[in-house]
Amino acid sequence: MRQESTEHRYLAALALVVRDYDEAIAWYRDRLGFVCVEDTPLEAGKRWVLMAPNRSAETRILLAEARGDVQRQAIGHQSGGRVFLFLHTDDFKRDYAAFQARGVTFLEAPRQERYGLVAVFEDLYGNKWDLLQPTA
Repeated sequence: MRQESTEHRYLAALALVVRDYDEAIAWYRDRLGFVCVEDTPLEAGKRWVLMAPNRSAETRILLAEARGDVQRQAIGHQSGGRVFLFLHTDDFKRDYAAFQARGVTFLEAPRQERYGLVAVFEDLYGNKWDLLQPTA
């Protein structure tokens, strides 16, 4: 069996089910300082909306507006209550203070772990995130 090269592979986007495109864009932009990398209209009122911590980020969040009851029930519960997303930072104290000032809800005080300085916060839908400054 031939093994394929993985040198140029990366995770481009992760779909996050949201209640409303504009509500989600505003929250991630205004609370976390993310940028809207793309917002392209599609058929049937759908949109291709990519958010990222900055324009050069390789991995982005695809905001997927819920369609139907099953998807609406998944909003905020895609990970079964576990931390779902991991936002790395080069300056934990700066970002922690900025997020708090913008109304982000942290579920715990910052704590030092062997892998870095971390605190869990939740987004507007209740998805849990780690804000993490990895140990060098």
